[in-house]
Amino acid sequence: MKQIAQYQDGRLELQEAPVPSAPPGGVLVRVTHSVISVGTEKMKVEQAKMNLLQKARARPDQVRKVLETARNLGWRAALEKVRNRLETPTPLGYSAAGVVEAVDSGNTRFRIGDRVACAGAECAFHAEWIALPDLLVAKAPEGVENWQAAYTTIAAIALQGVRQLEPRIGERVLVMGQGLVGLLVTNLLAASGCRVMAVDVAPAKRAFAEAMGAEKVVILGQQHLPDEARAWTGGFGVDSVVLCTAGNNNAPLEQAADALRDRGRIVIIGNTRADCAWKVFYEKELDVRYSRSYGPGRYDAAYEWGGVDYPIGYVRWTEGRNFDAVLHLMKTGALNLGALTTRRVRFVDCLEAYRDLLGEGAKDVGVVLEYESGAGASPAAAEARPASAPAPASRAGPLASPVDRLDVIGAGNFARTMLLPHLHGKVPFGAVVNQTALSANHVKSKFGFALAATDPAVVFEKPAASPAAVMIATRHHLHSRMTTAALAAGRHVFVEKPLCLTRGELRAIDAAVEKSSGTVQVGFNRRFAPASVELRTLLASTAGPKSASFRVMAGKLDPAHWYANYAESGGRVLGEACHFLDYFCFLFDSQPTRVSAQAVWPVEGRLPFPDTVAAQVEFADGSCGQLIYSAEGDPTWPKEELTVFGAGFVAQIQNFQKLSIHRGRKTKNLSFNSKGHAEQMRAWAAFLRGESAHPLPYEQSRLSMLLTFATLESLQQGRTVDVG
Repeated sequence: MKQIAQYQDGRLELQEAPVPSAPPGGVLVRVTHSVISVGTEKMKVEQAKMNLLQKARARPDQVRKVLETARNLGWRAALEKVRNRLETPTPLGYSAAGVVEAVDSGNTRFRIGDRVACAGAECAFHAEWIALPDLLVAKAPEGVENWQAAYTTIAAIALQGVRQLEPRIGERVLVMGQGLVGLLVTNLLAASGCRVMAVDVAPAKRAFAEAMGAEKVVILGQQHLPDEARAWTGGFGVDSVVLCTAGNNNAPLEQAADALRDRGRIVIIGNTRADCAWKVFYEKELDVRYSRSYGPGRYDAAYEWGGVDYPIGYVRWTEGRNFDAVLHLMKTGALNLGALTTRRVRFVDCLEAYRDLLGEGAKDVGVVLEYESGAGASPAAAEARPASAPAPASRAGPLASPVDRLDVIGAGNFARTMLLPHLHGKVPFGAVVNQTALSANHVKSKFGFALAATDPAVVFEKPAASPAAVMIATRHHLHSRMTTAALAAGRHVFVEKPLCLTRGELRAIDAAVEKSSGTVQVGFNRRFAPASVELRTLLASTAGPKSASFRVMAGKLDPAHWYANYAESGGRVLGEACHFLDYFCFLFDSQPTRVSAQAVWPVEGRLPFPDTVAAQVEFADGSCGQLIYSAEGDPTWPKEELTVFGAGFVAQIQNFQKLSIHRGRKTKNLSFNSKGHAEQMRAWAAFLRGESAHPLPYEQSRLSMLLTFATLESLQQGRTVDVG
């Protein structure tokens, strides 16, 4: 791919570079447009062309770093550091738009083909392909063209400055500096009901400022700002000032303070000198604020690269929510981007555009770079989903000798009520481990464990004299780690669903199973429900493929529940829908081949991952499973309802309490009272005692996880995905 590279000697090159890969939880975007931030990028290029003395004067902070290196490591090391910096190219650009071409497995907000706005001086470069973390990307709504969406980052800088100002309708605001950001501030203030006086030194900016909604335009050198401000405000002074200038001159701040009324406000956006004269600022009791880039979250690695969003109740306008806000303003036409855009340049001609910007008398304001459709090598080969390795050989036969103990890691309410009561007295209990010491001690006393602890290490530090087992009922993000540790210790493992959260974790478990003398069973309990056993018998006696529709009315997820923490739960598709995808595999006893899925509600807001999903699964024998997993509906409707169609019959299960079989013009109704938890635990206990074969061999659970991952990828990519 092609990318702009800037060198510290002032050179600009359009270089060939490798296509990047989507970062963890992020996306890969094919860029269609990017915007040159004329003020910021022109300053960077001009500084790069300076000699060393000029650079030192312009960046005293860098000089201090060099001196610190010299003190600590000597002048030779300091000079080498400077030389390396001068030789190393840096990227340009931080505001772009394009189309999502690849999605990391940890991301569920975006799908291949989504049009998006992209932000970040560390990733949204002037390049044909860019890789970005989740929260630095925003979907472009219908009605917003890509060239407009490319302004999103720069517009968010202006919007954050306006938010810091806290303007009120009817206030008179002076916007000092009518560069790209200053003009956007003018536009936003006018759109919010403020009266704006725009100030600049260039006469050419008058027309731009008026087009963006300025009521009054003052050109310094042609007009006297104090007189203009006094006349415009009836002698009171302006209510507030937004400083959008850049440079080492303190005059803009002094002029702003002079124009302000008593107790007025100043917000500083630009990289400008701001020495506050005590007498003026004290006597007027002026309020001075800085506006930091695109909004809260900027420069916070946990937010930008870790994907940890701030709760909306505490931080209403993060940088990501600012992106959405300006995109909506673009959609409504409130942002007059057409008036700003002075040039649209082909990306291959970008060096000529930069030369013009650096030339004497350059008048461009908004310069949009346009990329060739489909430019650069496709990253499909690099981003392709790895083919699934064959399942490890199963160890499903009866044990030669019974286990000597069962240890439990994670003893929350589910384990205490749905699992342990059905194992109590059937296998010896060893240690119980829980994060909360009091709960661990309670479970020890209630079920007769030998030991209570809070550190899982106690389970594995003492080798078992004979085979031992471990139950893992922790939060989902710990399942894979605990399972591989247990297998490494030769344990027989029961792990609550899901088995793991990523394909990489599944491969690690595959490797552990291959090397271990232990076994793995996943908590897919609905397979063991009495209604399921009865239905499976019916299907096995009926020729031909079948079709099944599983409708789950799960209800809304409380955003305060740990399930709403995607890093811990993996979301509802991985954490819950896997149950019903596994059930199709059990029901048809056939290999799933392809799946097509869609998120029914927008994946955004308080729960930025799929909450309501529809999926259709094809099986090798021609059978078909349709899953509707919905957070919407009425609680009086059955939570789980399954309908199966086959040759000569229709069967229906409701909440695994009632099975109705329609065949031969007759209906047979059967009643049950279990979803299979007790039956699965009894079957596993029999295996641990050496009385029967393994009730759910690893390769079957593994196949269900592969189907779940394929479903999630279908949601992300907006296409049918092979299960592999």
